[in-house]
Amino acid sequence: MNKKGLRGAALLLLSALLLLPASSGAISLEGVLDTANKALSPADSGSGTSSLTNSDIVAGLKEALNKAVDESVAFLGKPGGFLDNPEVRIPLPGSLSKAQQIAEAAGKGELATAFVESMNNAAEKAVPETVDVFTKAIKAMSIEDAKGILEGPDDAATSYFKRTSTTDLTERIRPLVSSAMETVGVTQRYKELTSGVSSIGAMMGKDWFDLDGYVTEKTVAGLFKVMAEEEAKIRENPAARTTDLLKKVFGAVN
Repeated sequence: MNKKGLRGAALLLLSALLLLPASSGAISLEGVLDTANKALSPADSGSGTSSLTNSDIVAGLKEALNKAVDESVAFLGKPGGFLDNPEVRIPLPGSLSKAQQIAEAAGKGELATAFVESMNNAAEKAVPETVDVFTKAIKAMSIEDAKGILEGPDDAATSYFKRTSTTDLTERIRPLVSSAMETVGVTQRYKELTSGVSSIGAMMGKDWFDLDGYVTEKTVAGLFKVMAEEEAKIRENPAARTTDLLKKVFGAVN
């Protein structure tokens, strides 16, 4: 050992001696070295995200995002997924905000009800086809993205999706919504509503509301809302972390 090494060893032993309790009695070399090692080690290297590798963080976040996507799509893509959930149910467009009251007053409230049901049914049919858009965003996630999501607020992952996927989701969903709307008869229900009650038709005039765009926008918003709720469950509820990796990654920041 050179002189520099000897001086370092001496300082290490001296630091250990100073850290030993005064009442420690006989001092063994083993005890000194153990104390020195603890003194020179990080205070709590196993706490927080410092105990996670980059691969842990990325893998854990991707698993969490896939879980949130699967749960959200399964929840919204079933019959009644939108219609039976007041938080995401697609209401009548703003331009028809008074239509339901007018229809009900005219004894034809079922026309407005049928129109709302058809829009929500179209959204439910379109949602399952969005998984590939989310999968693309998850694969593109960087280490920096993953760390920011893990250490961010309860909706950090959802915000990541909004930032990276809103445009792709809109482009993906709109033709699906359009097709689904034809299948479930949204346009027909709209015509029945506006022509079935003369005052509504007069109120709308010749303007044709962009139903495809409206339902698409509401479908994407509903997806993000439910996804934020699923993300919060994984972060806050240990029971929602259904794999060892999820427990390890999210347990490290709770």
